[in-house]
Amino acid sequence: MGNIGISIYPAKSTFEQDKEYLELARKYGFTRIFTSLLEIDGNADEVINKFKKIIEYGNSIGMETILDINPGLFKQLNISYDDLGFFKQLGAYGIRLDLGFTGLEEAQMTKNPYDLKIEVNMSSGTKYLENILSYHPKKDNLYASHNFYPQRYSGISQSHFEETTALFNKYNIHTAAFVTSQQGEFGPWPVQAGLCTLEQHRHLPIQTQVTHYRLMETIDDLIIGNAYAAENELKAMSEAYLHLHPSLEIKLSEGISEIEKKIIFEEIHLYRGDRSEYMIRSTSTRIKYKQENIPPHHTESIKRGDILICNDYFGQYKGEAQIALKEMENEGNRNVVGHLAEDSIFLLDYLKPWSTFQFSLRV
Repeated sequence: MGNIGISIYPAKSTFEQDKEYLELARKYGFTRIFTSLLEIDGNADEVINKFKKIIEYGNSIGMETILDINPGLFKQLNISYDDLGFFKQLGAYGIRLDLGFTGLEEAQMTKNPYDLKIEVNMSSGTKYLENILSYHPKKDNLYASHNFYPQRYSGISQSHFEETTALFNKYNIHTAAFVTSQQGEFGPWPVQAGLCTLEQHRHLPIQTQVTHYRLMETIDDLIIGNAYAAENELKAMSEAYLHLHPSLEIKLSEGISEIEKKIIFEEIHLYRGDRSEYMIRSTSTRIKYKQENIPPHHTESIKRGDILICNDYFGQYKGEAQIALKEMENEGNRNVVGHLAEDSIFLLDYLKPWSTFQFSLRV
């Protein structure tokens, strides 16, 4: 499992605000910090000291910072790509190149004596990575991350994401992508309607965004793009990404029995391998609960995303838990005990046979 991270924007906040946010995030297992030094307005020394202070504080509590920069900043600060000492002095773990060089420079930068990570942009979909690799970089220091997109409708599509990410996975490059907080109010630019990589995530709860990435298994690190996420979002992200099993959020039907709640919430479910196109079956519960009574109720017709438990009328299948993948007729032997949260039904497409999962209650 990868790492989770947050973003801070010291040019728009105070050290105290950022420090408090870092401490809160660290409490929930966050270990990465993203920040942006794309341009320096005003007194360069003042800005740099502000960044240095919070980066060093992050280091002191076990959080590593990658700084987003562009070639213009190298000129502005009179830094050469063959001497990255400036970023080492700032306390950075690495630098992210918002805009790349020609490939040769990136490869040479990975061989810096400070072992700073050089993170390149994954979202463009050009031959950029192959170009860098042709100059024999130090691969341990070559990282990659997708962009985030503050403008609504400008985030990347699922198909473009899969295509570009596959290339970096092929070469075993450490990857990262961004999710967005629904509470965060700012990023590096004046306009932001959320800061996510995938457009489809822009208005989703953070738990759903994170679980989507987790089920895809193609991204190592996930970072919240905007600041500041609420504490319940930090907690939800931590549980969704760092817990042993991915969790699907559901809403319960009324009047569910204690036994049914146990079957749903207290068991680790295993997606049975001989898959059906109609449902995902978790069969071990029928052995454990075979002596229990599960009277029929909520036996209405079944739609995609419904959570089902086989009832007393279903003989040896009693106690089996299922998730409906398609509409089905209900012959009175399946209780509809709940339904996947509407915005997370698409996650069913990413669950794989023989994988484990759990259910949690959407609050």
